[in-house]
Amino acid sequence: MNKMLKLLGLALLVSAQSFAQTNTKSSMPPNGWHLMDPATTGYSGISLDKAYEFLKSQNKKSKTIIVAVIDSGIDTTHEDLKGILWTNPKEIPGNGIDDDKNGFIDDVHGWNFIGGKDGRNVKEDSYEAVRVYHALKGKWEGKDSTGLTGAALKEYKTFQRAKEKVVGGVNPLETMALMQAVKKFTVGDSVIQKELNKTEYTGTDLKAYTTTNKDANEMKDFLMRISDANKSYDISNKDILGQMEGELRKAEGATTPPENYRGDITKDDAKNLNDRNYGNNDLMAETSMHGTHCAGIIAAIRDNGKGMNGVADNVRIMAIRAVPDGDEHDKDIANAIRYAVDNGARIISMSFGKDFSPEKKWVDDAFKYASKKGVLLVHAAGNDAKDLDAEYNFPNPVYEDGSGRATNVITVGASGDMKNGGITARFSNYGKNEVDVFAPGVGIYSTLPGGNNYGNLNGTSMACPVVAGIAALILGNYPNLTPEQLKMAIEKSALAPKDKVNIPGTTDMVSLADLSRTGGLVNAYEAVKYADSISKNPNIEKTKLPKSKVKPMKKG
Repeated sequence: MNKMLKLLGLALLVSAQSFAQTNTKSSMPPNGWHLMDPATTGYSGISLDKAYEFLKSQNKKSKTIIVAVIDSGIDTTHEDLKGILWTNPKEIPGNGIDDDKNGFIDDVHGWNFIGGKDGRNVKEDSYEAVRVYHALKGKWEGKDSTGLTGAALKEYKTFQRAKEKVVGGVNPLETMALMQAVKKFTVGDSVIQKELNKTEYTGTDLKAYTTTNKDANEMKDFLMRISDANKSYDISNKDILGQMEGELRKAEGATTPPENYRGDITKDDAKNLNDRNYGNNDLMAETSMHGTHCAGIIAAIRDNGKGMNGVADNVRIMAIRAVPDGDEHDKDIANAIRYAVDNGARIISMSFGKDFSPEKKWVDDAFKYASKKGVLLVHAAGNDAKDLDAEYNFPNPVYEDGSGRATNVITVGASGDMKNGGITARFSNYGKNEVDVFAPGVGIYSTLPGGNNYGNLNGTSMACPVVAGIAALILGNYPNLTPEQLKMAIEKSALAPKDKVNIPGTTDMVSLADLSRTGGLVNAYEAVKYADSISKNPNIEKTKLPKSKVKPMKKG
């Protein structure tokens, strides 16, 4: 899970992989702006109401679609989510028996692949670069590539890349400053927890909070500065300190092998993909903010007078926990995808990513399995403001064995609103060949843990479920479409901005076509119309993307 955290008040920048920071030139757009129609409201949303009006005019009756959310967990008690959770029809809740004989006991609403049979859960984990560096260090440290070919040369280059990432990326002065900051803010945090009688609190909680304690005031000031910079007061003390501690784990990785956070809990054979009998059914695990927010974007119950509306109205969310605070493991992602496919998911939302993938073949095979079973994968591009045509980012649709690329994957960059900071989110990854579309990912209002909480978060992590929701809306009304046709409908209907946009992280202006394969922003209305045309024309090729007839947006 990539975020953007600015350690304001400190003379260091911790990481580009932190809290997704928005452009602060102007105020945030209103809650739910991502669903609005650009032509009638001026906000660069997805025209969702018009999409529903079109479907109604076609007398469409939707079919329920299962969408798997592979993430950090989901608050299954949330008022806007508990009514739309997928329920395993063959499993009897709470009896401690694997009723459907699928290898997972009491997987009523999904499965937690980073949990233990003893009830413990993996919350934090190391970073893949650190794991790769220390795994290969003994073999390749001090050697050169002379005479190496094939797999050996590839492994050597991977080691050198990991070494540069782990060792070359460490600044001792920044690490020392960060250690001091964590120590200071931990003291202040403990005081605030005691005075508020809360173990977790947000910027909203601190607005009216006063204290005479110096350390607590410094922690409050720090959290409020981050909240102000992000224009989101739903960032919590746990988010901030967890991210800072994660950055320290990265720095420690330069000299110290990572702890076996995962294996000590899951107890499986990490080198054996077929050892799948691990995990538990705890889908919340006290780490569910990110996944809860993503699930709400896709399918929070519509028009119930509570909180907000999800994109799709006839969806069941399958919760799959596989993403810790740190980098996910390839084995867990591969097994999560297979679990989703085997249990009926037609769309999988994946808001995570990393720089290394040592077992990419496992994930590639899972992608192929999903494709064979007619499942669309939607993946967040990441929040490092980097060009994915030139930089590594996993998982990706390019098969490691050179056999081509998956045709059932959409990679999503994050857009903002033209009236409030610009079309491209300044943190979003991009790529003329490797990012397919852009979707709203700045100031997205959705569900948060706590049963009835809501708030704004930023990131390609939010843009990804917007697209997954559009895909679910289309598939529910046109259930015979293949993943390739779904991808076609979403991509070929994307609206091209009239004006140039910022290259994320810079002030340089280019066409959005220079930053993504389609050069467009997703639009639900145009997508359902395109899907309707596909359904009426069986001669349209399944994988070939015809030239778009969609005109550029009139506003932005």
